[in-house]
Amino acid sequence: MQQVVQGEARATHEHHWEVSWAPMAVAFGVMFLIPLAFSAYFVYQRPLLAIICAGIGTPLVLAGVAKWIHEGATQHSAISNVSPVGIGVFIIGEILIFLGLFASYWTMRISSGAAGELWPPAGTPHINLVLPLFMTGLLVASSFTYHYGEHKLNDGRKGWFLVWLLVSIILGAGFLACTAYEYVHLFAEGFVPGTNQYSAAFYSLTGFHGAHVLVGLLAFAAILFGMIVGNVNKMFVKVAGIYWHFVDVIWLFVASQVYYW
Repeated sequence: MQQVVQGEARATHEHHWEVSWAPMAVAFGVMFLIPLAFSAYFVYQRPLLAIICAGIGTPLVLAGVAKWIHEGATQHSAISNVSPVGIGVFIIGEILIFLGLFASYWTMRISSGAAGELWPPAGTPHINLVLPLFMTGLLVASSFTYHYGEHKLNDGRKGWFLVWLLVSIILGAGFLACTAYEYVHLFAEGFVPGTNQYSAAFYSLTGFHGAHVLVGLLAFAAILFGMIVGNVNKMFVKVAGIYWHFVDVIWLFVASQVYYW
């Protein structure tokens, strides 16, 4: 009898391994997208090779992120209450990356002003300063709607949470649509990442932020899918909200620096 109890205890405390291919897919996808595709296009002027690398990296990143988000939305954590700590560490890392991009922009901007050079440099078309204000309104509003929806979910009103989640998705998608609209018009005027120093900083900061918005929308889509099938992880809802508010705050810095300074 004692041996049976001990055996059950060992089985209960046996280490549980969680296996996922998502991190590996994201890692290899980022490798193909950033160092390989960017180097092929901007350093070696090999557009075909850049397209091939991007064609490999993009689906890998999207598949990995989708798988990762699905796991977070539908599975319970092996360690309780570790998710808020994890998203905090992740956000610190993202802040450091954004700081690197901002530091590069500040260096170019200050150096140009000290040398008495025109900023933005020659070749930069007129940048619409009204559109980023509208985009800011969309993103800030989406944070408020999602936060309000979280309160409804905590009160047990899942129907209202679903409504406000959909509103948040629409607002976030509207933000990305504005980014795409701006890019299309700037590209039509010949303003591409390699035009000048400002274009490199402009597309790096707005594009990197836009990628974060896309990841946030994928997280919301995973939550929406969970709502439909009746499997909602409240901790994932909370972590997705923290991430989305971070994306919102970062945009205020991106817009103020890139558009208005």
